[in-house]
Amino acid sequence: MFEQHLQCPYCRQAITILLDTGIDGYASVIDDCEVCCRPIDIDYYVEEGEVTTFSYNSIEGNEF
Repeated sequence: MFEQHLQCPYCRQAITILLDTGIDGYASVIDDCEVCCRPIDIDYYVEEGEVTTFSYNSIEGNEF
């Protein structure tokens, strides 16, 4: 597991999420913000146990 820090696209609070690095390749998950509980679409790529690319977006379209 890898701790990724990001800013929630809805409430703008700094949060931390856990990414599974036990996979090899592309992963797409939806995780809720730990502050406002709104869903965040998370995409990342793992090579040899390391996260090489990471991006995230709101999925509800109601960000500030």
